[in-house]
Amino acid sequence: MSSANITLLGAIAGFTIYLGLPIGRLRSPTPRLKAGLNAVAIGILVFLVWDVLTHAWEPVDAALSNHEWGTVASGGGTLAVGLTIGLAGLVHYDSWISRRRASADRPSGPGAAATAELAPKVRSQAGSLALMIATGIGLHNFAEGLAIGNSAAQGELSLAVLLIIGFGLHNATEGFGIVAPLAAEGERPSWLTLLWLGLIGGGPTFLGTLVGQHLVNDTLSIAFLGLAAGSILYVVIELLAVARRTGLKTLTTWCILLGLLLGFATDAVVTAAGA
Repeated sequence: MSSANITLLGAIAGFTIYLGLPIGRLRSPTPRLKAGLNAVAIGILVFLVWDVLTHAWEPVDAALSNHEWGTVASGGGTLAVGLTIGLAGLVHYDSWISRRRASADRPSGPGAAATAELAPKVRSQAGSLALMIATGIGLHNFAEGLAIGNSAAQGELSLAVLLIIGFGLHNATEGFGIVAPLAAEGERPSWLTLLWLGLIGGGPTFLGTLVGQHLVNDTLSIAFLGLAAGSILYVVIELLAVARRTGLKTLTTWCILLGLLLGFATDAVVTAAGA
């Protein structure tokens, strides 16, 4: 299989994320549907945190078994830095977005028009969460793209194709996770917004496939996986707060379980491929 075909299939795997995004345009969802969508997203994202950290820790764990202390230090340090930036960084980013939103809501004086022009396009809390989820998933998908490209570069074409299939299925459920906060709050994003969120979340799979065919580097992969895990964990914390406010504990519990099972089901193809 040519490099161009591998890249094309990597792009397809990334952009299956658009299969779940139209759910965000549901009109007037009921309170129970809102709670259910939010909880399924939590389940999917909890699975992703586990999945990302497992893959990020594998090289470090192997180095520990072989007493390769230099690799342990570099890999473990890279993972710690990535987690810190992904988790703590989003806390500060969220604070900055909130200040920008507050400023944009009170424009005055000669610079009022410029302030309004610079205001974030997605102003609501649900919109901010959707953007953060897309960013975290995008970092995760870049690492997935690296895995696809690495496999192709090493001549393991059957593994690369199976990875594409598995990641494509996975991305379809991740698209649902991105728009769940919007659907849960009854906000109906434009098609342009969905296009943008899909590019952020799914596009990096294509980019990772391109890079991965020319660069095989565990440290780079660990760095992106760490960033992804931290950012997704932050979003899980935010969505849990939303779930608690609904007061629908039983429904939330079952839907979180459903999300977890969906995550494991879509990851099954990747596991069967030996990734």
